[in-house]
Amino acid sequence: MKAINARRAKSLLLNSNCVCADNSGAKEVYLISVVGFKGKKRRNPSAGIADLVNVVVRKGKPEMKSKIERAVIIRTKKEYRRHDGTRIKFEDNAVVLVDEKGLPKASEVKGVVAKEVGERWPKIAGIASAIV
Repeated sequence: MKAINARRAKSLLLNSNCVCADNSGAKEVYLISVVGFKGKKRRNPSAGIADLVNVVVRKGKPEMKSKIERAVIIRTKKEYRRHDGTRIKFEDNAVVLVDEKGLPKASEVKGVVAKEVGERWPKIAGIASAIV
């Protein structure tokens, strides 16, 4: 994965609830694993902005409920610091569902997307309504 230009806080742990901010049919999801996490024994995986995670759909269309999907984190409540000194935080934890290649499953993203997500996942930034 490409590096991003911020000192991000990895604040989302396993079983963290997130809003699905796209029109794929899922409404609410929770994290079950972080793709590419390398840790020590008994260390809980954690994820931050622009990370690729595996999620389970909790609320949404009946055909999507209880399915395991891949997603990219686009917003976090915990503030993080950019290299220019500004601190960014959002009002919710949100994800966008993606396929195995990292392309978004939906055609639009509701709400804003962090600039760091656009650096690592340009296709998600292309369908976003606003980038902060």
